[in-house]
Amino acid sequence: MKPIFTIVFWGITTMAIAQDEFFQPGSSIGGYGELHWNKANDADGNQNKNTMDFHRFIVYYGYNWTEKWSFKSEVELEHNDVIVGDAEGKLELEQAYVNYHAGNWGFQGGVILPTAGLLNEYHEPPLFLSVERPNYSKYIIPTTWFGNGFAFYGNYSGFNFRLAIMEDLEGEGIFYDGHIRGGRGKGYKTTGFNLTKNLSGVYTGINGLRLGGSLTLNNAPIADENKNASTDSTIAVQLFEINAKYTAHNFYTIFEYGKSDFNYGGINLPTYVDEDGETITWSDFTSSGYYLDLGYNIGSIVNTNKLIPWVRISKVSKNDDKVSKQTDYMRFGLTWWPINDVAFKTDFANVTVEDETTTEFNLGIGYKF
Repeated sequence: MKPIFTIVFWGITTMAIAQDEFFQPGSSIGGYGELHWNKANDADGNQNKNTMDFHRFIVYYGYNWTEKWSFKSEVELEHNDVIVGDAEGKLELEQAYVNYHAGNWGFQGGVILPTAGLLNEYHEPPLFLSVERPNYSKYIIPTTWFGNGFAFYGNYSGFNFRLAIMEDLEGEGIFYDGHIRGGRGKGYKTTGFNLTKNLSGVYTGINGLRLGGSLTLNNAPIADENKNASTDSTIAVQLFEINAKYTAHNFYTIFEYGKSDFNYGGINLPTYVDEDGETITWSDFTSSGYYLDLGYNIGSIVNTNKLIPWVRISKVSKNDDKVSKQTDYMRFGLTWWPINDVAFKTDFANVTVEDETTTEFNLGIGYKF
């Protein structure tokens, strides 16, 4: 029996050495971009917007040291400008982290993305239907949300789980903006008093179906007039969201729902003076919203790769000037993928706020490589 064990041991050892020998360290590059033409009319039918904007250009860079250890990064240029005049352009480092992956689990450390909603981690333009990202993914899930931190992830039998521990949100930004988007620190001189905890789970065990959800918690410190943050005054943030996506048999269906609670903790309620000179005092509030996409791929009927007419029903409730406002969206669109990584898009929407309806028309192209 001894020779048999010797042969088996030799075979296993040889295979392991061969795998190491076959692996070659190397780099990878990718990215995406999107051009938008946006038009809008006010409630009286007068045009109040007509802009053409190269909204985003992103470059990915990755490097594999070994089969288990790698580096991943993403740099984003927004609005094709970063320094001229009053330009709204930005140059941001959205991801830059070391990744360790072994079997069914892994670890990340650096500038990372929390798992919240469908688009925050995977937001390349060919992956969603509309020209602009859903309004829900701007105000309820503040896509793209990134920051300094660590994450642990794993999967078992079609279930994926992830725990991200990240920098604090910025309480003063939430206070001034009235929603979570204003609290993103984006990795710039952020604090770690309480740390943001993001726990998520995703099930992909059924072909074409993705079910997910997440819970995010943080006591966001409020900086004083000297921009010094502490735990004396905080805003307790709790974001809960669920999502579902079904893409099979030519059907394209997405549903997302999210709710954020913001509660002040401190001695004195914070105040600020708005543009009209009025002193605004903090009051606890909630933001919530959802959207539903319904589409059907008719590409095979018209002899093209993929063509989806679709409709989106959406509602977003958030604070504007410390007043809770609800916005309803009814959007219709058509998206064509001549190849899987390039999408031509157009959509039209009625946007209703407090019984006042405006209209939007968007045209765009997005790609990834």
